[in-house]
Amino acid sequence: MVLSLLIFGLLTGSLWAVVVGLFGASRKIGFGWAFVLSLLLTPIGGLICTLLSDPLPAGERRWGCIANLILIGAVATLVLFVLALLGL
Repeated sequence: MVLSLLIFGLLTGSLWAVVVGLFGASRKIGFGWAFVLSLLLTPIGGLICTLLSDPLPAGERRWGCIANLILIGAVATLVLFVLALLGL
């Protein structure tokens, strides 16, 4: 049980790092650096660094609909993680 929660937590953290990276895609920090910082500093630390960077000029969008798909997957994973913690 503990090992499965650890693996699930690592996967959830990785998905949230991807979400922060997608926020970074519309900023000067870029997807890659935002993703790496999220893995090293936790997703909240990476999000703070990403939001402190300058935004790109309006109208630039690099990811299309894939950002929404990854965000939905991250939220679904978080819900499953909370349900696993509650034992449901």
